[in-house]
Amino acid sequence: MKHAVCLLALAVLAAALEAAPTRRTESFDNDPGWDGRNNRLARVLPPETVRQNFGHSPSTRYAGGEPGKIGGTIQPATEPAYYAKPIPVKTLSDRLSASGKLLVGRGGGNTLFGFFNDKTLNEWRTPNAMVFRINGRGEIYHAHAEFTTQAWRAMAGIIGRHDPVADRNHPRELPSGVVHQWSLEYDPAGNGGDGSITFTLAGEKAVIDLTPGLRRDGATFNHFGLLNVVKSYDDAGELWLDDLAINGEAQDFSHDPAWDGLRNRLTYATTGVRPRFDFGFSPTHYAGGAAPGELGGVIYRGDCRYPERLACYGDRLSPLTLDQPLRASGKVAMRRGASDSTTAIGFYHSTYSMAVSDSQQFATPRDFLGVYIEGPSREGFYFYPVYRNHLNGASSGYPDNSPRILPDGVAHDWTLVYDPAAAQGSGRITVTLDGQAASLDLAPGAKTSGAVFDRFGIMSTWIDGNGQEVYFDDLKYTCGGQSPMQRSSRRRAVGYE
Repeated sequence: MKHAVCLLALAVLAAALEAAPTRRTESFDNDPGWDGRNNRLARVLPPETVRQNFGHSPSTRYAGGEPGKIGGTIQPATEPAYYAKPIPVKTLSDRLSASGKLLVGRGGGNTLFGFFNDKTLNEWRTPNAMVFRINGRGEIYHAHAEFTTQAWRAMAGIIGRHDPVADRNHPRELPSGVVHQWSLEYDPAGNGGDGSITFTLAGEKAVIDLTPGLRRDGATFNHFGLLNVVKSYDDAGELWLDDLAINGEAQDFSHDPAWDGLRNRLTYATTGVRPRFDFGFSPTHYAGGAAPGELGGVIYRGDCRYPERLACYGDRLSPLTLDQPLRASGKVAMRRGASDSTTAIGFYHSTYSMAVSDSQQFATPRDFLGVYIEGPSREGFYFYPVYRNHLNGASSGYPDNSPRILPDGVAHDWTLVYDPAAAQGSGRITVTLDGQAASLDLAPGAKTSGAVFDRFGIMSTWIDGNGQEVYFDDLKYTCGGQSPMQRSSRRRAVGYE
């Protein structure tokens, strides 16, 4: 009898221990050997060749007028390149102006010209920039107006028409190979004192009225000139400027003005090609962990239509579900970030989250619960909670109070807590960054539809886009806690078995 009672007690204790959530700690002092797929494409595929060839040209007449221009062939790349005149440092309290003639060559390309800060070039949209963006489309091109503060928050406009009902831009199709007059004017007293930028090209205007928040962010500019769009490798374009005046001062291109240049006359190989992922264990020490070694790297948005455009790197877990508490915490540092990019870290499934599908309805992978780093350009980058169950229950958008993270390399503490009993039993995800919290309640029925997680780590989204460079360290995360009977019951209920 006593023997039977002891056996029963041990069985109850074992079941309780198995059902109780357990956590794992990973400090990445050594390569943990996690499960990775497509996460190092940049290291196995051949690099692409970038050819930057722009600056002063003493004999060119492309943009009209006397010989002598600035311009040439400019290529988007993850490595910044520019040719620009240094100017006394200007802020949003100063009036700024520039004007001249523009010729865009036939073909592709994505090129910027205007005011910028060479000390803060960091992806697209780059901070401290007030620029035209010229997008080559063969025999025509589109012209965009862009402004980004020192806090990576941006506003944009177009030379063309905006349809407010459909919320859709209709850029004017400007002919390539034709010289057009342009100007850029910033009035710090405009727009009721918040500041206003007027971009004019070929007689048409695009106006950006700064919001009070962007004006408070501030921006500093120390150069005017040409620069590439700093994002993944893409087709080059040709652009020329002449008869240029900067802040009322005419520029003479009859001789070499000896402006500042970076990579503007350089041919080199690059691995920064979309979406060539390059993340996983890294011996670096960016995220502020106790010792070198961390998780991260270059993370692009994925594309679920193609198996080679989905990537993940995660630790193997005992299967977890939405019926039990989930936790994760650690340190994070974001070093680079382009517009239209996302980093996702959290709980996912090794098969369901990596499934190939022609549908582009959801950007969030199936069976995912975790954190996104992304945001609309007007707000920079949020650090916020996200989920999608096994069916089509998914979060949409970010909570209003989501904390912001800047791609400035600063290390932060973060947490992720999922409480299945919160929100009247629907479940709630709460994320913090340096103590600032944002919560997201699962939609009614989303938890019932279920999800299974057997990995924790980084994975790509399901709709493509640009990339970020992000690192995580000193991670703690739930790794088990539900009994086999509970897991089997849940899997049958939502159609896994």
